Amino acid sequence: MMLSRTGEYALRAVLHLAQHVDEGPTRVDDIAQTLSVPRNYLSKILHELGRAGVLTSSRGPRGGFVLARPSEELTLEDIVGHFDPLDDRRRCVLGREGGCNDDAPCAAHVRWSELSQSVVSFFRKTTVAQLLVHPAGAEAVMSEE
Repeated sequence: MMLSRTGEYALRAVLHLAQHVDEGPTRVDDIAQTLSVPRNYLSKILHELGRAGVLTSSRGPRGGFVLARPSEELTLEDIVGHFDPLDDRRRCVLGREGGCNDDAPCAAHVRWSELSQSVVSFFRKTTVAQLLVHPAGAEAVMSEE
């Protein structure tokens, strides 16, 4: 599974907020500048995450976005699953019209099914908090290429 740009930006923004949770609400402008993403696009993503219960927002000079729940309770599926559904089994990885399934598999169906189950499991079981903890020397999750 490849994340869409929207899913990627959503994940990066939530990770940023989780890393700065003790600093209070963070403005869209600050997140967009830090992550080098388009401000208006990010604003729409963050508001959508607010409607999904991942973030909360407040207005005013000290307003901005914060996590709606502790990072230990937010799975990656909670964030990206809203933009990139993880369980779309009707889509064929080879683009077969009408999709494929166990009864009418495409050439890649069996191998892809095994891999996709692992990917879905990763997104469902991995929390934001787990991504914030990385071994010494590992690249930070949000860093640019």
